Amino acid sequence: MRKYLLIGASAFVLGAGSMAYVSQAAIASAQPKTQTYKTLQLFGDVVDIVERQYVTEVDDQKLIEAAIDGMLTSLDPHSGYLNPDSFDDMRDQTRGEYGGLGIEVTSEDGVVKVISPMDDTPAFKAGVKAGDFITAVNGESVLGLSVNEAVKQMRGKPGELVTLTIAREKTDPFDVKIVREVIKPKSATAKMEGDYGYLRVSAFNEKTTDEAEAALTDLRIKNPKMKGLILDLRNNPGGLLDQAVGISDLFLDGGEVVSQRGRDPRDIERYNARTGDAAGGLPMVVLINSGSASAAEIVAGALQDRKRAELVGLTSFGKGSVQTVIPLHGGIDGALKLTTARYYTPSGRSIQKTGIEPDLEVAETRDEAQRIANRAFQFSEASFRNALNAEEGKKRIGAHEPAEAPPTDFDTKTGDFQLARAKDVLRHGSVAATPKLPKPAPKMAAVVAPRSPNVEPPATKK
Repeated sequence: MRKYLLIGASAFVLGAGSMAYVSQAAIASAQPKTQTYKTLQLFGDVVDIVERQYVTEVDDQKLIEAAIDGMLTSLDPHSGYLNPDSFDDMRDQTRGEYGGLGIEVTSEDGVVKVISPMDDTPAFKAGVKAGDFITAVNGESVLGLSVNEAVKQMRGKPGELVTLTIAREKTDPFDVKIVREVIKPKSATAKMEGDYGYLRVSAFNEKTTDEAEAALTDLRIKNPKMKGLILDLRNNPGGLLDQAVGISDLFLDGGEVVSQRGRDPRDIERYNARTGDAAGGLPMVVLINSGSASAAEIVAGALQDRKRAELVGLTSFGKGSVQTVIPLHGGIDGALKLTTARYYTPSGRSIQKTGIEPDLEVAETRDEAQRIANRAFQFSEASFRNALNAEEGKKRIGAHEPAEAPPTDFDTKTGDFQLARAKDVLRHGSVAATPKLPKPAPKMAAVVAPRSPNVEPPATKK
């Protein structure tokens, strides 16, 4: 009986202590909330003043949507608010069919920047390139607009002409005329490159894994003596996480593909491959470059860490964060796109801001090698001012002479040097066994601070 009483007394003491702690915590937590409510009242006051005193009438809905989007984009470049129209557009895009030009864009300091044009789309055929800045649409400036607002101007009825004003490094701004189409990008295609299979994956939408598996199966049936496989993820802006896992699963015989970790260190979610290799164990090389982002980096990192493939090309974009789309009131009021986790490769690497480095670094052109040596301008996650931090102590590789670049007798207009070197790696059996080319000699190797070329920031009062 005494034992039970002692236990009861201990429980009472602990309970009383806990209540005291909870009371103190409640008081402490109430103080920040009070400040939050005060700030929200300030926001209401600002909206009221703008409504009454701005030089022209304002649209309250647009004003508040812009404020929400501004709040979210201040967190990191990939969080934002999707109004109902933008939310519908996003769902169309992930389904693999929508109307538009065929470019993946983001925003940096109020300027719309191209992450990558999608293969065989109007923008791709018109020569739009990763890293280009879009400063105007149909003669109307898009400087200072959110990505959602700029995209809305670029999308519309198929068959209509759209004029984009492009700012590109080392060139004056120029106009590109593009006719809108219903975009149905085939995200995976395959063909033979000599003795080797070539699988191009240009994006990760709901159809990607099925398309890739079908294309690879057909290629192997038609070419039973295929000696190896090249997976091309260059200028792939990413997409759906489950499709990145699906593509990795095609080539991994079980084991981890990627993990994602949220705010709580204990909150870890792991994604694993199933048994079976759709490539039948064929030796593989993966092509990447600075336009390979997000889901593309998950695949490249998984195949590299698991020793399933070697990587050829340039360091990838470095987007190692996961965005969760959270519908508001069932999507009636749009949705939040919120960064909720970082992802990690099977060996535990976070590549946020740093990117995935290839096993054999190869510049596509001699000019690209020169830019890497000069650091005149390189577009990556690290170039965003408010990007999530990398792991402590880790930094993206700076200005340097790339290991390889096309020799002077290689015609880069008709040939693909990175692809040629990928075939060399397969031919010799590994990167280590592949004879290396002389390092390109740059004219200058000075570090120049990256800037937005030929783009004037919106005027501000001084």
